[in-house]
Amino acid sequence: MADLNTDVRYIKGIGEKKAQALNKLGVFTLYDLVSYFPRRYEDRSQYKPIALVQNGETVCIQALVADTPRLTRIRRGLDLVKFKAVDDSGIVDITYFNQPYVKDNLRRGDSYVFYGKMEVKGSRRTMTNPVYEKEGVENGVTGRIIPVYRLSAGLNQRLLLQSIRQGLIACGDQLPELLPESVRERSHLVQARYAYENIHFPADFGTLELARRRLIFEELFVLACALGKMRGERVRDSGIILRNVDLAPFWAALPYSPTGAQRRAVEQALEDMQSGAVMNRLVQGDVGSGKTLVAAALIWAVWKNGLASAFMAPTEILAEQHCATLGEMLSPFGLRVGKLTGSMTAKEKREVKASLKAGELDLIIGTHALFSDDVEYANLGFVVTDEQHRFGVGQRSALIGKGGKPHVLVMSATPIPRTLALILYGDLDVSIIDELPPGRQKVDTFTVDETYRARLNGFIRKLCGEGRQVFVVCPMVEENEELPAELKSAQEHAKELAAEFPDLRVACVHGKMKAKDKDAVMASFVTGETDILVSTTVIEVGVDVPNAALMIVENAERFGLSQLHQLRGRVGRGKHKSYCILVSDADSDDVRARLKIMCQTNDGFKISEEDLRLRGPGDFFGSRQHGLPAMHIADLGADTQVLQQAQQEALALLDQDPDLSQPENAQLHERIDQLFRSSSDSFN
Repeated sequence: MADLNTDVRYIKGIGEKKAQALNKLGVFTLYDLVSYFPRRYEDRSQYKPIALVQNGETVCIQALVADTPRLTRIRRGLDLVKFKAVDDSGIVDITYFNQPYVKDNLRRGDSYVFYGKMEVKGSRRTMTNPVYEKEGVENGVTGRIIPVYRLSAGLNQRLLLQSIRQGLIACGDQLPELLPESVRERSHLVQARYAYENIHFPADFGTLELARRRLIFEELFVLACALGKMRGERVRDSGIILRNVDLAPFWAALPYSPTGAQRRAVEQALEDMQSGAVMNRLVQGDVGSGKTLVAAALIWAVWKNGLASAFMAPTEILAEQHCATLGEMLSPFGLRVGKLTGSMTAKEKREVKASLKAGELDLIIGTHALFSDDVEYANLGFVVTDEQHRFGVGQRSALIGKGGKPHVLVMSATPIPRTLALILYGDLDVSIIDELPPGRQKVDTFTVDETYRARLNGFIRKLCGEGRQVFVVCPMVEENEELPAELKSAQEHAKELAAEFPDLRVACVHGKMKAKDKDAVMASFVTGETDILVSTTVIEVGVDVPNAALMIVENAERFGLSQLHQLRGRVGRGKHKSYCILVSDADSDDVRARLKIMCQTNDGFKISEEDLRLRGPGDFFGSRQHGLPAMHIADLGADTQVLQQAQQEALALLDQDPDLSQPENAQLHERIDQLFRSSSDSFN
């Protein structure tokens, strides 16, 4: 007797080989199979007489095979089967390429349903490779809405459809009802069995929409419950209790006054750290909003409590910069600041690790080297991770696990729309820094095409003549014949600029370089030894070059808005007027509208909302950066209303039953446990 945990290879018609193909799609059990939702649908419910079908229209026709199908071998590897089909209104010529078996499957004088695209030239109508079946076939592939699934080698749509149907027949009544009845009724949602049946085999588009809404809600509800439960458990976790410290000496030592938003973020974090629970807070601020100062104030407060802090940066050059910045702020107070990165010598690493173990450092700054197995902390009380979405959450957890239960501050300069932040960081408390420090320059942004190249080169010469430096970003690393020739390669473009400006120092950095070489090129730009740095997006995060006053992005249409905003944030960091020039020859209205947003606003949160709306969360973050389990049906960009509703219901349920221990929540509890087991590397 099959159940939802039955291995798919035991399902009729699948077997070992096809099971392996399904495994590649993440389908291992019968439950995985029926939860493998279509990516789109074809409306095969519409029938038309042959004579009324327009050129290019894809429809079903009911027609009689008017002559015996003829097989013609044109050459080796190219077989054609041809015949005419007729209905009361007209004639269509049908051709099948490389499907010789069709000749024996279709019989003259029999009536079939054909589904495909009609081509009309004058009075002649043709169809190529249409789907076909006899009229009136039960559970057929015409005359209704047909789901279309993502496939891997060795699978076809028909096999998947048949397997899912068998799965639903065998186990449809076992599908868990994860939503409490009260939630389902309040949100006007259909039952689980109905939803699964109609997501795969919808009777019409109305029932399909009911099924989709239920399953989207369920997926987001389960995720919100999982994150909310994590947060609840963390809040109940006892943490190091910091005593209150007077920050006045720290603020007074700064050469400038912090913004209200910075002070607010520090106060919120200190409140967490004094509460008795472990702090897990995200500080989200636009490029240049002063998140590092917030971290520095908290490191100082932790030091005043006799504890050490660790600061993890995503790259060595950023670790170096943070080391310089934080050292300058904190060393005068007597804090002992150390550094631990992969490129240090074995002897240097040994010495730093020994100091950490002995409790002789108050702040250690580094890359992922901070969570190596042999790194031991004597009195770790506080962990800061910079650019959260660049770290695997497993890495962050490894560092956090180093010192009992230290307080955690996550910093992100990628403004994330509020709706998405609630899910992405559902287990974190969020502080938003929505003010820029005084003196931070507004960067003027312009969009130009290739006809402006000479003027752009003149502008580069003018700024470099004034002693400024220039970033140039290209979307690809090296020439690739498969990509359009007009795309700028970083290496090729660097050669062009070196030829154009023989008197200027041009360097190139890209992702395929060794880390050591990359850091050396970046370091020479930071110290002013390079005038123009041509790069791929490796310079997107954090690098601080106050003398850089111009950012040029080639083929700007290839970047997301949030990415362009991050790139723009590399300039305008000093006292000089700064500019961002987006170069694009794309003539699509969509591209022009997107780039126009960049010219209209410097507000990263507005830009991120627009970016999410236009591209969805997968592209918004890049491949699997965001540390969420893969969504089967929900779209975090498009389904924001359902998301908010699901979150409200999840919070209300957890208020009543924080551990989901009540009998009616048993299936939901089991599903969340399963989610944690299968996505252990995705959750914080």
